[in-house]
Amino acid sequence: MAYQALYRVWRPHKFEDVVGQVHITRTLQNAMEQQKVAHAYLFTGPRGTGKTSAAKIFAKAINCEHAPVKEPCGECDACQGIQNGSISDIIEIDAASNNGVDDIREIRDKVKYAPSAVDFKVYIIDEVHMLSQGAFNALLKTLEEPPRHVIFILATTEPHKIPLTIISRCQRFDFKRISHQVIVDRLKHILDEEGIQYDEHALIHVALTAEGGMRDALSLLDQAIAYSDDLNIQMDDVLAVTGSIPQERLLAMIDSLAQHEARQALNYLEESMQEGKDPNRFVFDLIHFLRDLYMYSSAENMDDVLVRAIPNEHFKEVAENLSSHWFEKAIEILNETQQDMKWTNSPKVLLEIALLNIQEIDTKQPEQADQSAIPSDLIQQIGQLEKEIKRLKEQGVATQPQEQNKPKRRAPQSRGNHYKVPYEKVRYTLSEATKEDLKKVKSNWAAFMDNLKKTSPPAHAKLADSKPRAASSKSLIISFKYEIHCSLVLENQDMIESALSEYIGKKLTIIPIPDSEWESIREDFLNQQRPSETSGKEPEQEDPLVEEARKLVGDELLEIKES
Repeated sequence: MAYQALYRVWRPHKFEDVVGQVHITRTLQNAMEQQKVAHAYLFTGPRGTGKTSAAKIFAKAINCEHAPVKEPCGECDACQGIQNGSISDIIEIDAASNNGVDDIREIRDKVKYAPSAVDFKVYIIDEVHMLSQGAFNALLKTLEEPPRHVIFILATTEPHKIPLTIISRCQRFDFKRISHQVIVDRLKHILDEEGIQYDEHALIHVALTAEGGMRDALSLLDQAIAYSDDLNIQMDDVLAVTGSIPQERLLAMIDSLAQHEARQALNYLEESMQEGKDPNRFVFDLIHFLRDLYMYSSAENMDDVLVRAIPNEHFKEVAENLSSHWFEKAIEILNETQQDMKWTNSPKVLLEIALLNIQEIDTKQPEQADQSAIPSDLIQQIGQLEKEIKRLKEQGVATQPQEQNKPKRRAPQSRGNHYKVPYEKVRYTLSEATKEDLKKVKSNWAAFMDNLKKTSPPAHAKLADSKPRAASSKSLIISFKYEIHCSLVLENQDMIESALSEYIGKKLTIIPIPDSEWESIREDFLNQQRPSETSGKEPEQEDPLVEEARKLVGDELLEIKES
């Protein structure tokens, strides 16, 4: 028999095998035991978290000859037939390749026929968001009132692409990313059963790389087993198959940065790039490694929370020599770099700049700065001021006649942290922006704001004085009347982007800018584009009616809607 991948061999056959999703498996088990099974379910969540496996287990459990049960027995004819695929009443459909109206009409025509071998006919439609709009319309009526012997289970990784009319007719279950420890425990169990030796730190790194997906973790584990020669998985094997950076090189680079040896740190980076390492992967590894160093240095007995590092002597030495201030600033710089790398074609350059910035960080705590750096004359002036203040307290201050014509001094205005406009992201978005994308956002903006006011009043308040200015297929520029709102809206960015995606059908990255900056940025961009795009053409004249309206009410109150 041909070799089967680990994720196929160890695919869950019972709800208890679906790890990390107790909130879903328990609900489904109770519904089956109480015979309160719905006619349609929607399983959403990241890839490899158990959506399709749970759907198959559910199909077996409701058709088990011992039903109602919480777990399929796995021994009766129904369970074994569904498991090996010999029962035709359990229909699995891949919507990525069967997404047309005719495919769904075929389902609609066949649902009225009773199942031939089991009690319930179950349709499992995977990647349902790939269906066309016509296919969704064809499915709608059947999904609303299917025959009593039919159950639909829709699975998707992108629920925001599914029409709300479909979602409202299903019971929705959101599968979450599986925690590192749960993945590690599962991998240990599988390797113990397979008789394969392993280094626990290697499994921890596999779990970290899988980013919450059990199937991805098993695939990486399969690669590591194939890479190792003696069926003994070590950290070097995992680093090789994942493209990660070895620990000793990361420690050497951090040593160089802490000692302000920028050239040596850049040499380590160049060495990794020459070996074919990905800059994005390098930043990912460095952030998590610094996190481990910070955790280890912050308290005792922190070995069990390390996700990337092995606490050897060199590791402990580096952790003890660096301050919490250094770790926080370094991670902050790398995190900003990781975000900016999404918008550039030269990620290595950004990474080099980040390393140069990190090597300038002082390795001591701010309060431990060397006081000898303070000029001696300044220390003398401070001493004289202290004596003068003491004398005034003892003798008092003589009152002076108030000068009526003396101009009042203005209180110095406090200078807070101004919002840093992401000019590169704005220009990139403007270069990709289309009128259709902006029109789609504007047409749904009022409904989006009304819903946001009900679901999250704080987020609505931050968006109250905002206007969509430009939109591409990936991002949206929003201008704000007050600069402080640009910073505040970033606190709820993920939630706002997800809520907006429900109305426009895709997730856009929000880029906030102040109103005061928008016109100048837009004008500069148009001036750069104009020589190449409008040479030899007459400038487009504005509609006289629009021009007259602009004179009457101004730009702020004027809103132009295209019919």
